[in-house]
Amino acid sequence: MSKLFDEIEVSIVELLASPVHRYEGRPADGPRAGGLDELRDSIELTAGLGIVGDRYFNQRAHRASSVSLQAVEALEAVAAELDVPVPGLRQTRRNVLLRGVEVDALARRVFSLDSGDGPIRFGDARPANPCAWMSTAVGEGAHRAFRGRGGLRIGPLDSGILRLGPAILRVE
Repeated sequence: MSKLFDEIEVSIVELLASPVHRYEGRPADGPRAGGLDELRDSIELTAGLGIVGDRYFNQRAHRASSVSLQAVEALEAVAAELDVPVPGLRQTRRNVLLRGVEVDALARRVFSLDSGDGPIRFGDARPANPCAWMSTAVGEGAHRAFRGRGGLRIGPLDSGILRLGPAILRVE
């Protein structure tokens, strides 16, 4: 018996791997300095461990949720509502920014992304709830505006590479 899949053409708009946890402590203190080289053209994922070079790679408490996804459409909607510039991954601290799919609707689903180097399956997809830092990083009111559209925290089930540009998302 074969599995049924939905296949969606998407774009990987931004990729971020950050060795530093920039949003720690109180938002009033501001983010940690650095992070200028966090955006990538590609990222390497290791099954069960996360993104090579990222702050959550092989961290026991984060192995099942070591990668985070967000939809650019959600960022554009929040920016329009708050009348602020459209944020990117440096502000939201997610790892993969996709265009063309409602990322939050993938919660609790197994899916794969293939940007040309072979599919990488992800599981244990859970909502990435926004934190108070969003109002500091994006604009006043962003913490509340991102509720229900903060993206997903997921774990890679396969090792592989994701690259910027067109990709295929397959949902079981």
